[in-house]
Amino acid sequence: MGFHGIRFMIHTMVSRIRRLRSGGLYPAPPVSRSVTGWVRHSHVGETNVARSGVIPGILVFLLVLGLAGCRRGVLAPDLGGIYNRSAQYHDAYRNPVIVIPGILGSRLVEPETGRVVWGAFGGRGVNPHDPEGARLTALPMEYQKPLRELVDDVAADGVLDSLEISLLGLPLQLKAYAHILASLGAGGYRDESLGISGAIDYGDEHFTCFQFAYDWRRDNIENAKRLKQFILEKRELVRREIKRRFGIDRDDVKFDIIAHSMGGLVTRWLLRYGDADLPEDGSLPEVTWEGAQYIDRTILVGTPNAGSVHAVIQLIEGIRFAPIFHKHEAAVLGTFPSIYQLFPRTRHGPLVDGADRSRRLDVFDPELWIERGWGLADPRQDQVLEQLLGPLDPATRRQIALDHLRKCLDRARRFAEALDREADPPPNVEYSLIAGDAVPTAAVAEAGGRARIAVIDTGPGDGTVLRTSALLDERVGGEWVYHVKSPIRWKQVMFLFSDHLGMTMDPAFTDNVLYTLLEDPR
Repeated sequence: MGFHGIRFMIHTMVSRIRRLRSGGLYPAPPVSRSVTGWVRHSHVGETNVARSGVIPGILVFLLVLGLAGCRRGVLAPDLGGIYNRSAQYHDAYRNPVIVIPGILGSRLVEPETGRVVWGAFGGRGVNPHDPEGARLTALPMEYQKPLRELVDDVAADGVLDSLEISLLGLPLQLKAYAHILASLGAGGYRDESLGISGAIDYGDEHFTCFQFAYDWRRDNIENAKRLKQFILEKRELVRREIKRRFGIDRDDVKFDIIAHSMGGLVTRWLLRYGDADLPEDGSLPEVTWEGAQYIDRTILVGTPNAGSVHAVIQLIEGIRFAPIFHKHEAAVLGTFPSIYQLFPRTRHGPLVDGADRSRRLDVFDPELWIERGWGLADPRQDQVLEQLLGPLDPATRRQIALDHLRKCLDRARRFAEALDREADPPPNVEYSLIAGDAVPTAAVAEAGGRARIAVIDTGPGDGTVLRTSALLDERVGGEWVYHVKSPIRWKQVMFLFSDHLGMTMDPAFTDNVLYTLLEDPR
């Protein structure tokens, strides 16, 4: 999930609530959980399309959401009829699945107080615009201290399957990753978190699907290391369950991954480098494909493999998710190493000089950021820096901020170089991509005067990630050939006509994910 995607989702919900209050939108039919998944209650006169079996309720839910607002006559597959038998087939050799969200996709809380740092607007959520809220939202900064040592008390508290907001006193929930989890539930994958929490009664069957929640503010390599530990823990759980149920000792348990947006970058690092870090001498690590012993199939959904212009814009301007919400200031966002690691590649020409558009600017160059007064280098952000760093003198605050900026940009450049290198994966590692290419998406931005940046060109994408970025297509900014040039060896690619989050609500998403996981020969 990206900043741009969540802002679109909130704007959409706000618009619907306004229409509902004005009588322009009928409320959706109620939805309730059952043992087998989600069941939609029919209004009088509606046709009951549910069938008997393991998955029909959840598929009806998916189809209702995915087709809401579409023209009459649009065809959709009978997913229950296609996959019901495969979904019911369990043996000792079907890979469990891990769902990995993108940036903003995990709930963040302060454990001591229970306050929600991310995952709620209003009510229990912190206000990033006041001093306390800004400090809780931002990561610490300290002069010449490594990023990995700059930690706070905020922790991830589950994947954000829904986002809580309070609009004009009315509590709402926006579905975020519920659609991915529902798709997996339709395939017979019983999510551990939902089962243990009691949200869905799976009995003791919740060992085939797991959610990896992580602090998305932090460095992606740190989170790749945490993902490895998570996999090792769940691997032991799955081994025990297989032994108990089937009487088989399996030492070769592997997982299939569904990773959305930035979660795909975390996954790709683990596959290539395991828990290796960037070397201290400034070089790049050796590609070992250590993660191949844990992972078979990886489905990347809207992953910005070549970055996104939106990451640059938001680090310069900050972001307000909707007019009624407080702004996340550029200096607060600038403390997050992960956002710099979403930058587009300089060689692709995503940023040009407003005085000479033929001149490409190096988005990873800290001197450019200091010269232009962007992000943490913006003098107008000093009031925010005072909130984050306390009553230091302005010169000291700026010294700390620029040091943090340089550390984040240097690490982001090397992170991108390490992921972009040509390296053939082992035979068992399969990359699939689901991406959007029907929404005009920022492709090139022009850098004008101080703190000024404007999009001057767009391309096909999902509104956040360009089609070419998802593919990591190296023809951009270079020599054109008739076929895609990418360092990623794609096994299969599918394009949907949806936005960054809407892809997961499309029946085609469910259909293709279930085919890949359940029926595609291995």
